[in-house]
Amino acid sequence: MKKCWDEYISYLKDNPEGYWFKSKLYGYGWTPAKPAGWIVTLLFVLFLLGFGWYAQNTGLAEESPIRFLVIVFAGIALLIAICWKTGEPLKWRWGKKDKNQ
Repeated sequence: MKKCWDEYISYLKDNPEGYWFKSKLYGYGWTPAKPAGWIVTLLFVLFLLGFGWYAQNTGLAEESPIRFLVIVFAGIALLIAICWKTGEPLKWRWGKKDKNQ
């Protein structure tokens, strides 16, 4: 487990382009690599929690589930757009590439 963690940390530190989000080591997607990336991720989580609380207390989720889902998916789309703009190009990965290859 420690080897995986050390590999992940060294991968995040190898960021000369200054990406906010680096590609995940395995599969598709991004992971926060800079403080700005962590702030965006935290704001997204706070949005989901706050909007969920609002929707439950106002009855939005029960009265208009389509509207609720549209707003949630809009937040997800915004997060993906930010990751796309400030992150590494998206591609399938399966571990860290050896620089000697």
